[in-house]
Amino acid sequence: MNEETKITLRLPADLHQWLTAQARSARRSLNSEIVYRLEAEVDTAAADAESP
Repeated sequence: MNEETKITLRLPADLHQWLTAQARSARRSLNSEIVYRLEAEVDTAAADAESP
């Protein structure tokens, strides 16, 4: 995934606070935390699709 697209994302305040805390504890930016979690989900979904 070399191309990037900028988006505006609306989140519930409690989800934003939780993600911010998770990012801080992992020493990542909020943006990096969201990308990290989405990429992990994509990898999991791809692995599930390949399983018999």
